[in-house]
Amino acid sequence: MEKQLTLPRLREEMSSGVLCAWLKEEGEAVEAGEPLYEIETDKVVNQIEASEAGVLKRQLCEEGDELAPGAPVALLETE
Repeated sequence: MEKQLTLPRLREEMSSGVLCAWLKEEGEAVEAGEPLYEIETDKVVNQIEASEAGVLKRQLCEEGDELAPGAPVALLETE
């Protein structure tokens, strides 16, 4: 089953974040709780973890993109 992953709201006042780095490549297996990408908000870099296990099917944004909370980030193929 395919699941769309979105950028979480890390703080109440968060309006956007910049994708700094992908930590997994398309086609790689991902475990729940494993870091997928890094997002910078207000000069702080946070690692965003996978909510469940699967395979990273597709990255929907590129490093350097500015994203709002709730924006689609990736597609995860789950079992």
